[in-house]
Amino acid sequence: MLENEITYQVRGAIFDVYYDLGPGLLESIYKEALITELKNRGLIVEAEVSFPVLYKGEALKSHLRIDLLVNDLVIVELKSVKELSDLHHKQLMTYLKITKLRLGILVNFNSENIQKSIFRKINSFEIN
Repeated sequence: MLENEITYQVRGAIFDVYYDLGPGLLESIYKEALITELKNRGLIVEAEVSFPVLYKGEALKSHLRIDLLVNDLVIVELKSVKELSDLHHKQLMTYLKITKLRLGILVNFNSENIQKSIFRKINSFEIN
């Protein structure tokens, strides 16, 4: 499955979880429900995936931890906050840069309109 197909499936799963549970719950609840929904769609999902961080060619002791990795290609960063900030968007872009992945989805489940709370991000950093 290609990245675009994966993001299409992820968006559909997000809608299903949101319409079933509604807004206002903890991020951990949405994460569990989304994992279940994605697996039911035949996707491979890993939660709390650890990635090494290199600084000037040296591996740091602390690792990056992303919410969900789908089919080893797409990062899904979940939030359940009053409002997404620019920092949330930049956080996902940094995750894409560090992991050298091309696509990510940022979603805020604590929203009155889930369609306006899903953001697809493309890695604009050079991938080596």
